[in-house]
Amino acid sequence: MALDIEQARFNMIEQQVRTWDVLDARVLDVLKAVPREDFAPSRYRRMAFADLRLPLAMGQVMMKPVEEGRMLQALAVEPDHSVLEIGTGSGFTAACLSALGGQVLSVELYPELSDTAAARLDRLGYEAVEVRQADALDDDFRPGRAFDRVVVTASVPDIPAFMLDWVAPGGRLFAVRGHSPAMEAVCLHRTADGDWTTDSLFETDLPRLVGAEDLPVFDF
Repeated sequence: MALDIEQARFNMIEQQVRTWDVLDARVLDVLKAVPREDFAPSRYRRMAFADLRLPLAMGQVMMKPVEEGRMLQALAVEPDHSVLEIGTGSGFTAACLSALGGQVLSVELYPELSDTAAARLDRLGYEAVEVRQADALDDDFRPGRAFDRVVVTASVPDIPAFMLDWVAPGGRLFAVRGHSPAMEAVCLHRTADGDWTTDSLFETDLPRLVGAEDLPVFDF
């Protein structure tokens, strides 16, 4: 069984992730090292390496491996970068961000997901991840600082204006914006003087960040 899993992991990286132009050696090494099968729901464990989005509780999903690879490559997390993740889900993305050297605060709306992910990350030894159960869109949510990297793992109609304040100068923000079935994954770069540039990464279709429909947006 272990040999089958390792072969499936190898195939995922070589036949899926690399073919999506994910060539960053650090990202590929992290995808080899972080046990994706341990983050997938038990009933989907054998599908953890397939080119599929895996269902999670509360209508959420794990992104496809190729999408995760492109996201991690675009974010270019370096050791000791501070990272804010909105939408913990299974905890897999937080684990990868941590394995790249990030100090991760991961915020999850649903207690069922946050509790499970926190326990899993603790069991697997990802000490640089803090999971917080909270509504990141609530007026009472205050991260308290800006971050080198911000990751939003659910979709929004467009980037909420206040999320840009969470990004430190020189930082990056990953999000999926637009409307089903053709949403756009983007990585925004904040320059040292506060300007923004946008990289369009790929098309996808993710569940909506709860409450995002009614938020003000930044006009790029």
